[in-house]
Amino acid sequence: MRSTRLAAILAAGLAFPAMAASPEPVQQHNSRAVWFENWQGLSNALLRVVAPDGTVTDVQAASGTPVFQLDPGQAADGVYRYELRAATEETRKIVNPMDNGRGDAAKDSLQVPYYTTGRFVVANGVIITPEDVREEG
Repeated sequence: MRSTRLAAILAAGLAFPAMAASPEPVQQHNSRAVWFENWQGLSNALLRVVAPDGTVTDVQAASGTPVFQLDPGQAADGVYRYELRAATEETRKIVNPMDNGRGDAAKDSLQVPYYTTGRFVVANGVIITPEDVREEG
């Protein structure tokens, strides 16, 4: 009897609330810029790009995808690495809230963060797809 009831609850989708699909931004680029598609559900993004010479560039976007623009006059050839951080729409309850002196203004939940890393390659001052690289003999 109990297993039939559980099966009926599961079949009705009542046992577990629907899980929100987690965002999965996809890196895109052209010869001068890097951005992300499939950006739904993310906000307050920070894209930190580190050039081969160690130069760090931060691109922030309150809404929408951050876009890194390659400076054609200053672009160093090599592998550029990035970190992408953003806030999702999902919130999580703060289990052990701290008394931060804000009284009723203190938050009891926070937005779940999104984080990923990646890289892209610059050759001859433009962003390329690594498979396009060919050695001349």
